[in-house]
Amino acid sequence: MEFGIATFVTDEGIRPGPLGRALEERGFDSVFLAEHSHIPTSRETPYPGGGDMPRVYYRTLDPFVALTAMAGTTTRLLLGTGIALLPQRDVIHTAKQTASLDLLSEGRLLFGVGAGWNREEMRNHGVDPRTRGPLMTEQLRTLKELWTRDEAEFHGDHLDVERSFCWPKPVRSPHPPIYLGGESEAALNRLAEVGDGWLPRGHTSFEEIRRVRADLADRGKPDIPTTVFAARPDPETVAGYADAGVERVTFLLPTRPESETLEKLDEFSQVAEKFR
Repeated sequence: MEFGIATFVTDEGIRPGPLGRALEERGFDSVFLAEHSHIPTSRETPYPGGGDMPRVYYRTLDPFVALTAMAGTTTRLLLGTGIALLPQRDVIHTAKQTASLDLLSEGRLLFGVGAGWNREEMRNHGVDPRTRGPLMTEQLRTLKELWTRDEAEFHGDHLDVERSFCWPKPVRSPHPPIYLGGESEAALNRLAEVGDGWLPRGHTSFEEIRRVRADLADRGKPDIPTTVFAARPDPETVAGYADAGVERVTFLLPTRPESETLEKLDEFSQVAEKFR
């Protein structure tokens, strides 16, 4: 089993370059960065965790800029989005950003994506929350075309991209692995259709992970790579995920200044060391 970190990189915490270096020095194999473009102050959509919205949600750095900074201070660390809110993104710009990061990092991108939950945030991007799922499926199909074909095109119900050149191409062949976030039936159907890996959240039970993995195997995706996002950093929890066939567990790193961050990473590393 591998171990990574999930976190919000903001202007108030450790900078991404030193964070990446610290993760690699402590043997973590990956980092997954959250994304929110902005948070409308109307706050119509309740925060899923209950209570007030944490300030990290509206202070996140752009994940591709932050991951590029991490690429410059590391050589092995896998660079993940956890998650990129794909329906809110222009698909052509996203194809170029992802491929550029994969090229500059020599093939280390893990592309975690999700449909999002903040409805007013989506609407500000011109996205109808009711159709964000089908839109994202078409976006992923379009990305694969733009990543892998010299002359790419896509024609669907939500997207229409004429035959085009789009470079650079990713280093990873055939393309960076796409990890689908979410545990809903729609998310799991999308995973079976267009995903390469699953990114369930840390509250997902061991039994549910076994059930989903068995169902995916029946649908032609046996042994699908599974990374748990923001699991509790305790040995019992980690052991349960290992028994369920999880390939990687990430611990949620609070957004803090550098010295406090390094102390917390040392704590997480001690948990991971029991399973290495």
